[in-house]
Amino acid sequence: MAERIYMSSPDVTDLEEKAVVAAMRSGWIAPLGPDVDAFEAELAARVGVIHGVALSSGTAALHLGLLALRVGPGDIVVTSTMTFAATTNAIVYTGAEPFFVDADIATGNMDPEMLRQALSQLHSAGEKVAAIVPVDLLGKAVDYTRIIAIAEEFGVPVLADAAESLGATHNGKAAGSFGRASIVSFNGNKIMTTSGGGMLLTDDAEVANHVRYLATQARQPVVHYEHCDIGYNYRMSNLLAALGRAQLSRLDSMIAKRREMRELYKELFRAVDGVEVFGAADDADDNVWLTSIVVDPEVAGWETVELADELARHNIESRPLWKPMHLQPVFAHLRGTFNGSSQQLFERGLTLPSGSALTTEHRAKVDETITTFLAGR
Repeated sequence: MAERIYMSSPDVTDLEEKAVVAAMRSGWIAPLGPDVDAFEAELAARVGVIHGVALSSGTAALHLGLLALRVGPGDIVVTSTMTFAATTNAIVYTGAEPFFVDADIATGNMDPEMLRQALSQLHSAGEKVAAIVPVDLLGKAVDYTRIIAIAEEFGVPVLADAAESLGATHNGKAAGSFGRASIVSFNGNKIMTTSGGGMLLTDDAEVANHVRYLATQARQPVVHYEHCDIGYNYRMSNLLAALGRAQLSRLDSMIAKRREMRELYKELFRAVDGVEVFGAADDADDNVWLTSIVVDPEVAGWETVELADELARHNIESRPLWKPMHLQPVFAHLRGTFNGSSQQLFERGLTLPSGSALTTEHRAKVDETITTFLAGR
């Protein structure tokens, strides 16, 4: 069988290998160390915030970020329904209730007016909203200008889920710098990776210090092990931070390669009625982490599953857009405000190979397969 072509495989080079080997030879093998300190400082500087706390995953960053905002049982956290399960899982870890807000059909991001509607509804009912967690979908920052203004109107802090958007901007300000705090992910399929890992980013020293404290088992600063709070083993290892530092130095070039793939898809589908490259009308500020298409089957004459099957036949990975959280069996009982946009995007969307590690041969194979498929329709 032909070599598998993935949607977004890790893009690592000799630079990353040398960085990890150097960290190993330094003797700093266990969690924490000089590369962790440097990675936190370098990423915080890149994003434009004061503090970074390197953690074991983006999910861990969400969990501890919520705890640092004092979210707990009996609280409500308003969040995007169009996201990966980790966003909602982290809210549930705290004992709070997720409350879903549907999407803007053009971007898949949280609809600001629906957020206002949700907050008004909950406020009128006397329910406590402890935080808002908007999600930057597929590398496009949400409309933070409007969302933060609405959050301030209701006196609710924002924890921005920028897991997918490192390198993107909104109105000239970097994703990862919005709200009381933001989180980013370095999972293996993200724009840059530390294999596994994430970071909380903030200008708030109190939040950063509390997250760092909780992430190291809530250990008190004494010689013996003393604990006054429940803590977590959520810190990033020095080896992974070394990998992350090398990846960060290549971030702009990796984004550029993903943008080349986005442009290829724009050209492929430019004249295809009933098909649009998702979010492509306004993507100059995106990190173009993943590129998806949205298909109107009545106009196009075919459905996404047909293209997905053809790609799979050639060993090319594709995947539907996120299945909304309110449609997931585990979360179907939860409340929210819905307009049908996220469901429509799930039913009509398909994500295509987008990674910066795609070779010239990979790109040509994807191009040829899609072109042949379209010619047959």
